[in-house]
Amino acid sequence: MILVFGGTTEGRIAVSTLDEGEGGYFYSTLSDAQEIECAHGTRISGSMSADSMLSFCKQHGIRIIVDAAHPFATRLHDTVAVTADRLAIPVIRLERLPADCESDHIIPCSDFNDAIGKMRHDGVTRLLALTGVNTISPLKPFWEKRETFFRILDREDSVKKALDAGFPTSRLIYYRPDDTPRLISELHPDAIITKESGASGGFAEKVQAAIQHNILIYVVRRPPLPKSFITVEGTHGLRRAIERLLPQFYPLHTGFTTGSCATAAAKAALIALLTGEKRTEITFRIPEGERMAMSVKSVETRDEDATATVIKDAGDDPDVTDKSEISARVAFARHEGIRFSGGEGIGIVTLPGLGLEVGEAAINPVPRRMITEELTALYAGGLDVTISLKGGAELAARTFNPRVGISGGVSIIGTSGIVRPFSHEAFVESLCREMNVAIAMGCRPIVVNSGAKSEKFLKKLFPALPPQGFIHYGNAIGEIMTISRDLGVESLVIGILIGKAVKLAEGHIDTHSHKTTFNRDFLLNVARECGCSQEASVAISGMNIARELWSILSPSDAEMFFQEILRRCHEQCARIYPGNLESILLSDDGSIFYSSRLYLSRESNKSTK
Repeated sequence: MILVFGGTTEGRIAVSTLDEGEGGYFYSTLSDAQEIECAHGTRISGSMSADSMLSFCKQHGIRIIVDAAHPFATRLHDTVAVTADRLAIPVIRLERLPADCESDHIIPCSDFNDAIGKMRHDGVTRLLALTGVNTISPLKPFWEKRETFFRILDREDSVKKALDAGFPTSRLIYYRPDDTPRLISELHPDAIITKESGASGGFAEKVQAAIQHNILIYVVRRPPLPKSFITVEGTHGLRRAIERLLPQFYPLHTGFTTGSCATAAAKAALIALLTGEKRTEITFRIPEGERMAMSVKSVETRDEDATATVIKDAGDDPDVTDKSEISARVAFARHEGIRFSGGEGIGIVTLPGLGLEVGEAAINPVPRRMITEELTALYAGGLDVTISLKGGAELAARTFNPRVGISGGVSIIGTSGIVRPFSHEAFVESLCREMNVAIAMGCRPIVVNSGAKSEKFLKKLFPALPPQGFIHYGNAIGEIMTISRDLGVESLVIGILIGKAVKLAEGHIDTHSHKTTFNRDFLLNVARECGCSQEASVAISGMNIARELWSILSPSDAEMFFQEILRRCHEQCARIYPGNLESILLSDDGSIFYSSRLYLSRESNKSTK
């Protein structure tokens, strides 16, 4: 069992992350003010002393504590640390992502006493305090003698705290979303004071508003956390920490992309090149901003270059590169910036559409950007970076790389930095890559189909189309239509086998068996509406699987029924994709097919009569 302390945006992230698992948890907040749904968790509220927290953890068999409370909730952090130490329970601190904001207007302060001293020294006489009602008392030595306005929540308990501290109600301002610029314009303060609240606390917005009005920003830094806490940022870091500490909580575990591995290896190599330090663990940021950690297998250094190697961890995803060695060689260079090249096992781009020039190493744009950001933060000079993957040439034959024009090895990929097991996100990403290649090659039409079986039949109908013009959508019909629309595909053909067709015709754009099942009543309704005989209805009533439809209907009933199924499929797809679309219904052996061209031609003839 897991105990989460929340009441914050990070608390919501924790709940969402834990609800992906199969284990139970408790979600604790000080009050019931936060509205939140816990699918697999139990909501509790009220403050906990060290003794009550200790008792609760013993009673409920708590194995992990997740501290997702406010960064300035020091009393709670300390209580959690004491409890965890006594019970030998690990604490995962879900920290707020830092706000990407730097300015000469910012005056960092170690605490509120430090802030008071600096504001007095700088001659601040009119202050807007955005630090919350609980900071009224710590800032009292300042506001007793200098005009200060406090923004607080419009709640009875907040107002009471302000009154108890002796703060004048005439200078209380009640919080409204995104109201900082308005308040500064109306109140004309000399400065604002705020906490280092991070991205979710609106820190950047406060700073930008102050900069626009050319006033100082006094920022009280976050108090230090207990050293025993395991600090993570965001949902990916939290999940991976739980996967490590409590493996059974999630049935399937996440992993890292080859792009993340290459980034960690390149950073480890550069650190060794610059300092001689051979680190065994490297932290880096994934595209969403979270800082992640990865183990380093080995680091080798020479005078002008260094090489680091990591082991690819794909979690429980069936990734052919799982457990592969990914290396990065980093060398000083006379040119400006970073130049990438592929070493052993990295493929070469041979077709357009992948966001890379033909002839370049297949290191995709997002991993290149990740590596560049990490390395340029450490070194401003020129660097040559060579990425390798041991055995990549052999592994590439088991991937889609040859199909999208990557020759001789694998590609370094990953738009999120994280691999989710059997990830739908990763599948959609691959669809986008294949579609971009097909567009760049000028394929017209582009033929999308459920898999190898339907592709074999469709190739007979489009013999002149290159292999890149055929794309497998699996069950993701809605996604492939959306991708085609968003990428501006001019002409599209979708091939559908009957099992998926009857689901799509009913309105299910995700045809996976986990999402929708065979619906006999729907088929009976279709048969009646399109004028099929009573014999057709009797036959449909006795069937168990969709493919039986090809053999149980008479030729006349089949003509009406399958054209109606196809018409409905076409309409579902056309609702998403507005371009030139042809839908083709294929029999399981490819001997029979129906095309929407006939239906559309008939409808056109009707409209002109």
